[in-house]
Formats: sequence, structure tokens, C-alpha cells
Amino acid sequence: MTLPYEIQSTALLNNSHIGNTSKRVSEEFLFLESKWAQVFTGLVAFTAIVITCHQIYLHLINYTCPNEQRWVVRILFYVPIYAFESWLSLLFLKHEDYYVYFDSVRDCYEAFVVYSFLSLCYEYLGGESCILSEIRGRELPRSWGYCTCCFYNQTYTIEFLRFCKQATLQFCVIKPLTSIVTIILQAIGVYKHGIFSATNGYLYVTVVYNGSAFVALYALVLFYLATRSILQPFDPAIKFAVVKSVVFLCFWQGIILAILEKTEVLPALPNTNAGTVAAGIQNFLICLEMLIASVALRFAFPSQLYIDGVGAGPANSGYDSLGGVGGEVSLESKKRGFLPSSDSLRSLRDTFNPKDMFSDAIHNFHPNYQKYTQQRNLKDDFDNETIDSYQGNTDLSNIQSTVPAPPIPPPPRP
Repeated sequence: MTLPYEIQSTALLNNSHIGNTSKRVSEEFLFLESKWAQVFTGLVAFTAIVITCHQIYLHLINYTCPNEQRWVVRILFYVPIYAFESWLSLLFLKHEDYYVYFDSVRDCYEAFVVYSFLSLCYEYLGGESCILSEIRGRELPRSWGYCTCCFYNQTYTIEFLRFCKQATLQFCVIKPLTSIVTIILQAIGVYKHGIFSATNGYLYVTVVYNGSAFVALYALVLFYLATRSILQPFDPAIKFAVVKSVVFLCFWQGIILAILEKTEVLPALPNTNAGTVAAGIQNFLICLEMLIASVALRFAFPSQLYIDGVGAGPANSGYDSLGGVGGEVSLESKKRGFLPSSDSLRSLRDTFNPKDMFSDAIHNFHPNYQKYTQQRNLKDDFDNETIDSYQGNTDLSNIQSTVPAPPIPPPPRP
């Protein structure tokens, strides 16, 4: 027979053991909540932001090739957005899962980076029409590693380029939608980060995101395989590696951390919801990774290429802006925007203008354009202010609506 005082003593002992365990677990991950962690990650994030913003500034004051630099600047903004939002999430780590809202808004930009990078590759190669003229009729390489083993006797056509653009554009739509759904589910209490349960919205959001991200990444890989040889002059390997690393590795890092917390490899902090430790470590690591990314992006997308107004694309290969040999700056090249501009604010405004993205979406999804290739249009390469500065009041209707893109330069001989 157990006496009452024995039961009470046993309960006190158990409570004491639980308290000691909670204290031990809390001390293991106390750095996530400490002022030291907040100050350290803040300094790291601030350094990454300064490095990248300086690079953005160099592109804006040497905004001599808008077709390329527009996409480069959009890619570079990834670091300031991710670094600041991750640090902010770390500050609000234990404040009623506020970090979920910050992370959802932050992650929307990664889809835009994937699309921007593919569009930049299109510009490097002279546009859609020029790319198709180089790869048309070639057979798709069959490889188990690239999941192309089923493409027997398949050749590159305009449908291939359509798929690449559509795959990245759908990611730009799906990702913001999943973020909105996440915020709504979090607000009504049916979303718990890192909990893979049929009654929890995290499972469904993760599945949808993974499907969309896989299609976008797969299209990016297929495009790289198709254009690898003609992209050689533009150092594609480092660019692909940096973009894919900073975008997709961050996401998979978060998934792995969530699984580790779910399997109790990462003990939970006391008085916190499930997923908090994984999210905290994720944001801590992202702050550090953005510093590395800021340096890597500086080498991947240098501004020095644009100081002389030649850019990284076909104009840098000895061809003039309309495909002629010699590289002389003609009136047409001035119309295309290959002249230095000191108005950095105007350049920044140009990078924020989404009209090119909407136009691209219409061209790639509208059934009337499925069999047509885009060709460079002088009116698309510069705004009305630039037109007026070089042509006065000249009527733009005299400019051809479809101007052939510059030919793709051959890879350099070893």
C-alpha cells in the first residue's frame, strides 16, 4: 500500500526531474534567444546587405545594358531581402509564431529569382529567336541523372523554350499563393511549422511547394543542358551553382531541420510551439549563408562588365547591336540603351517595373503565341525618355517591330 506522503514525494521528484530536463534542453539552444545571437546575426546580415547593396549601386550607376542588368539587379536583391527577414524572424522567435509570417513573405522572392535568372540567360544568348536558331533540331540528351531517359528521338523546338519559361512562371504564381495560404492557416490555428500531419496545413503546403519548385528547377536544368555549349562565354557554371544553391538549398535545409526536430534529434525549447527550434536554426544559418552568398554573387555577376557599356551578352563579342561585325556604337545601339546613365534612381525604377514579366507571361501562356518566337524590339529595350533623348519626336511606328537578335558568338577556342 502506497502512503499519501510517498505519492507526494514521488510527484515532487518527477517534477524536479522534468524541470531539470527542461533547463538542460533550454540551455542547449539558448543561443537562439540570446542577445549575443541577435547581435551576431544582425552584424552578419548587415554586412551581407552592405556588400550586396554596394554591388547593386555599381550596376545602377553603370546601367549601360538594361536588358541584362535589369535581371541582375533583381537577382541581387535576394540577399538583402533574405538577410533582413531572417534576422527579423530570429528576433521574434518566441512571439506567438510571428516568424511564420516573416518567413512566408520572405520566401516569395525565391521564385522570382529563378525566373529572373532564366530570363537573364535568354538575354545573354540574344533572345528567344536566336536561341531557337541554335538548338532547333538537336536531340535532347538521354540521361538517368537528368531524368531525360524517356525523351527518345525528341528534338528541341519552340515548345521546349515555352516549357522552360512556363515552368519558372508557374513557380512565381504558386509560391506567393502558398505563402498567402500559410498566413491564413497560421491565423486560424491550423498551421504548425514542421509538423507533418494530415490535420496540419504544413504538410499540404510543403507538398505543393515541392512539386512547383521541382518543375521550375527541372526546367532550369534542361535549359542549361540545351544551351551549355553556347553559354560557355558567359561562365554559366558559377552562375547556375550560386543561384540554385542560395534558393533551393535554403529550402531543403529547412525541411531537414524540421524532420530532425520531428524525430526529436533537435530537442524542443520549453514553452514554445513545435517547429520553433528548427525555424530558429534555419534563420540563424540563413543569416550566415547570405554573407557567403553576397560574396559569391559579387563574383558571379560583376559590375565591371558594364562599365564600358558592352555587357556580358552578344554585344561584348565584337558584334554590334544589330549583329554587324566591328562593335562600333551606332545610333541603333544608342537606342538600345548601351550608353552610360548617371540617373541611378531612374535605373532602379526600371528594375522594379514588372511590365516585362507580365508581357512574358502573356506571350508564353496565351494560345495565340504558342508557335511564335519573340524577337528583340527596339521599343522594348528602352523607355520613352531614352527614345526622346535620341530621336526627339520621331514616330516609333517606323521602327521595325521584329528586329533580329545579334548572332550568338562561338565559344572561345582553347
